[in-house]
Amino acid sequence: MSLEENKALVRRFFEAIDTGDVAKLDKFLTPDYHDHDPPPFPGLAPGMEGARQAFQYALDAFSDFRHTIEDQVAEGDKVVTSITGYGTHTGEFLGIAPTGKEVSMRGIAIHRIADGKLAEHWGRVDNVGLLIQLGAIPAPG
Repeated sequence: MSLEENKALVRRFFEAIDTGDVAKLDKFLTPDYHDHDPPPFPGLAPGMEGARQAFQYALDAFSDFRHTIEDQVAEGDKVVTSITGYGTHTGEFLGIAPTGKEVSMRGIAIHRIADGKLAEHWGRVDNVGLLIQLGAIPAPG
């Protein structure tokens, strides 16, 4: 696949997540998918099943779940995506009762592509910023 095709694959992946249909992940992830930086959600299985569980957990906690891709860079078999996720906190999240607050969270995702699917993921997100928005921790200063 070309670099542009790899970037388009990652964009379609985030669009699929935003539909709220976790089963769509199967179209995008290799059977031996490996998330090097899974979210800190309790009881996640490894591999593709863990990815399904993580996205379902997030979708249950945040309605109107959606992503905006800010920028992408591709080289070789990897795509780096600067992204912002949005949602309304309508379900329990890491022990935090629903607040009804609209929240956003910035992050960077790196995906390795193999045979037209996502094979590996590395990522960093602003977890502290999210917890501040939810009122779980005080804002600095």
